[in-house]
Amino acid sequence: MSDANANVEENAGSSKNNGSANLGAFVPFFVISGLFRGFGELGAGRAKESCQKAKAASGEIAEVLRDAYSANAKGAAEYGAQLIEISRENTSSALEYVADLMGARSLSEAVNVSAAHSRRNLELASARNRKLLELVQKVAIESAEPIKKSFGKVLESPV
Repeated sequence: MSDANANVEENAGSSKNNGSANLGAFVPFFVISGLFRGFGELGAGRAKESCQKAKAASGEIAEVLRDAYSANAKGAAEYGAQLIEISRENTSSALEYVADLMGARSLSEAVNVSAAHSRRNLELASARNRKLLELVQKVAIESAEPIKKSFGKVLESPV
């Protein structure tokens, strides 16, 4: 007999012994399928619960963003109205300046009118910029408030 045939016969003989030794460790297929079914149902339940939580969270996020956008849009409208008012005041001031300049009778009077106009415009511009800055800060705070409250609720709620 060759070595290859001897190895085959030895393996065949040992598989008989191994097969009888493994009968005690044999687990029926229907038990394994039941285990996997249980794991699958557990996973599906968790996935469904996670989807429901995500749906609720996305609804809350949409509401928070809607509130923030609403506050932002209101602030942008106020800012635009302020800019229109500033433009109107600047136009009126420029027309007054031209009228005052045309009424000047000498070069020194024209220089004084020009200096007075420049000083008044500088003071007005400073006051307007301060007013616009306050408005922008107010809008930023009002826009961020719904988001800030939402994060506060999330951080306070148990997981």
